[in-house]
Amino acid sequence: MPEGDTIHGAADRLGEALVGHTVIRATGSHRAMIEYGRRIAGSQVVEATAHGKHLLVHMSNGWTLRTHLQMTGAWHLYKPGERWTKTPGKARVILETDDCIAVCFAAPTVQLAPWPIVAERLDDLGPDLMAAVDASSVASRVLTMAAERTISDAILDQRVVAGIGNVYKSELLFLEGLHPDQPVAELDLNQIAALIERAHQLLGTNRGKRRTTTGRRGAGHESWVYGRVGTACRRCGSLIELGRRGPLQRATFWCPSCQPESARSS
Repeated sequence: MPEGDTIHGAADRLGEALVGHTVIRATGSHRAMIEYGRRIAGSQVVEATAHGKHLLVHMSNGWTLRTHLQMTGAWHLYKPGERWTKTPGKARVILETDDCIAVCFAAPTVQLAPWPIVAERLDDLGPDLMAAVDASSVASRVLTMAAERTISDAILDQRVVAGIGNVYKSELLFLEGLHPDQPVAELDLNQIAALIERAHQLLGTNRGKRRTTTGRRGAGHESWVYGRVGTACRRCGSLIELGRRGPLQRATFWCPSCQPESARSS
């Protein structure tokens, strides 16, 4: 599913196209749009933002549209009369202005409500790592909330920190030399803070761009370990391994030499 850099990039593009424009029509196949779309028709778009993996479009009448794309959703922008590249029946949200049609296809989660109601749905989220964060404070939060969990499980939990998904999970642990099964309780504050700071830097660097964690954008060179099971580590030559972690059995990639399971904080 899209991670924080992708969602913030999508919010940037929506903002450029919609902010300052009046919504002429707000429709779509999702129940939220069928029931409440008329409430924002005639209002201006004042801001498009994101928190973690949630994309938010704020209206001048105090209402907010929240979408969570998960694995299937995507926002597209079209000019009036332009042919859509996806089936109209999958259009969960359609926002029409004078010169743009913003369409959210196949998003499982759509909420349209006054901002205080939407904000309640975000209360349980951890700090957005795309934003400026105090890495030490966030690290303390991780230690407090997830001491009994593995580090790979902890940083995927959006209630602990928001914005990291499966790709960044594997890449960040590799860059920080941490084995996915390392218990959070065995890490010190500095180790976790370094991981948080690295996450903030990478998410910001890749915002709205083709993602890379290696600094290279050529096809097949964007990642250190993610998606590279059985191929040679770019640092040491060991073969990248794959395992499944956490309640959802999410795929995790790591290098057994650069991220030794025996490594423990002193």
